[in-house]
Amino acid sequence: MSLKVRKNRAAALPPTCPVGECMVLLGGAWTPNILWSLSAGPRRFSELRIDVPGISAKVLSTRLKELEEKGAIDRRIVPTSPPSVEYSLSELGLEFIPAIHAIVEVGHRLKQRREAERLRSEVAHGNAVPAAVAGV
Repeated sequence: MSLKVRKNRAAALPPTCPVGECMVLLGGAWTPNILWSLSAGPRRFSELRIDVPGISAKVLSTRLKELEEKGAIDRRIVPTSPPSVEYSLSELGLEFIPAIHAIVEVGHRLKQRREAERLRSEVAHGNAVPAAVAGV
């Protein structure tokens, strides 16, 4: 016997979903990390490689091109010898920063919750000494 399908009570999304519009820009791997790094000011390619550990040069290059094409970042050639390129957030890119900050805050709370659950589990299984007992 199958269960009856319940009616969705959430308000219908507009024909062009605003969440989908944001995710088109934010959906690429490493994209939020790149925007986060640029939120403090302009960065060169090599600086972004340091800011975003684990990202390959190829992926970083691809993401920067995509973000520039979508209007989230600005690319500026700096007249130095040799010339260098700086990336910065555009007005559109700046609009994503509060959302990324909110995601970071939720991430901190999730991390704290996971750590508390891990400690409770260790105490329950006798693998750790509670802080009160340890005198901490």
